[in-house]
Amino acid sequence: LQQLYNMVDSWTVGNFTGDTALAAVGIAFPVVFLFVSLFIGLGIGSTVVIAQFYGAGETERVRAAIDTAYAAFLIIAIPISLAAFFLTDPILHLLQVEAAAFPEARLYLQIVSLGLVGSIGYNTNAGILQGLGNSKTPLMFLSIAMGINIVLDLLFVAVFRWGVAGVAFATIIAQWFSWIFGIFYINRMYSEFHLHLRGLRIDRNLLRQIVRIGLPAGIQNGLIAAAIKALMARVNLYGTDFTAGFNVGNKVGCFAFLPVQSLANAATTYVGQNVGAGRMDRVRQGTRVTLGMGVAWCFAIAAVLLPVSRPVMLLFSKTPAVVDAGVLYLWWVLPFYALFAVQFVLNNVMRGAGDAVFPMISSLISVVVVRVVLCYVISDAFGQQYMFACYAGAWLVGVILSGGYFLLGRWKRFGSMAAAENRMREKEP
Repeated sequence: LQQLYNMVDSWTVGNFTGDTALAAVGIAFPVVFLFVSLFIGLGIGSTVVIAQFYGAGETERVRAAIDTAYAAFLIIAIPISLAAFFLTDPILHLLQVEAAAFPEARLYLQIVSLGLVGSIGYNTNAGILQGLGNSKTPLMFLSIAMGINIVLDLLFVAVFRWGVAGVAFATIIAQWFSWIFGIFYINRMYSEFHLHLRGLRIDRNLLRQIVRIGLPAGIQNGLIAAAIKALMARVNLYGTDFTAGFNVGNKVGCFAFLPVQSLANAATTYVGQNVGAGRMDRVRQGTRVTLGMGVAWCFAIAAVLLPVSRPVMLLFSKTPAVVDAGVLYLWWVLPFYALFAVQFVLNNVMRGAGDAVFPMISSLISVVVVRVVLCYVISDAFGQQYMFACYAGAWLVGVILSGGYFLLGRWKRFGSMAAAENRMREKEP
């Protein structure tokens, strides 16, 4: 559903405004992701810390972790939004966006940037609830927000003819609703963890733990977003139609991978709670089950989507060159998704156990370095028809790195945070 925000925006402008607007919305997505990536990382850190103390039955420390996570969000969110707004032009120039798509990409980005607080707030709420083992409620609020987004997209673009500005306003309004709904729900259903925005306090030790786990994930997400922009700079050289097709194909591919991403996110919470409870046997069992489900899904979705890839692309654009580019992307990427699933699941399992540094290293080497270098080398040597082979090469490197480190078992050395705190208390005079 979070991916659908951008997909619905793409579908709306692609059908009611044109391919230039479609390219503009697609260009904007990785830029927005770059600015929210820090908070996605801190949300992961919050989820792990909350999950470990919740699994250990330490209610007071869970309360303190929630306060700390929200205080950090409130301090940093507005400066990040303003930075995103004022850096729009330099980033788009860095991406070598074509002159035809530049004004609409800038307008979409600037509007969405000013509404980033809603998206960041929703992810903070989701991190808290997922740490407590509740993933259904964030889904419910996101579903409501997605419905609002669809209705407003059609109203603002199809009726009012506001173009990319319309889909941008629809997105930020929907995201603010999802954030505010989450605050009301936490306060009503979890009275022991009530959010008093004026009375929030930061626990320095818990903040260090959140940052220790969340900062590497945030850096990873930010650099991956930067790598996407580097790849986009090469894609943009082949024209607006190729860019639009790549953007739509990428959204369809991301949407197809989301069940694996969701399983891996669940594994982070599951591992965190069981490490906190001292149940490493369940950690091992959960890892095996999650890997099996993730790989099975990747093979199944490739078998379903590849035969209908052209009709799927035609839902977004009727321009033959746009459709061809999207189909090309899907045929290069979907057959190799199982590799990405293995790397993604293992990295999330290790994060749940408190080891966030090596998953970052593995992702940066494979996705940022190997994929970008291969993209440029392959496109220079063989042309745009083969450039997307860089994805499979990067994922293979990622599996080797993450799989090898996982088998070494060094990710287990952090252990339970609650047990570590109790040992420290026992040593105090």
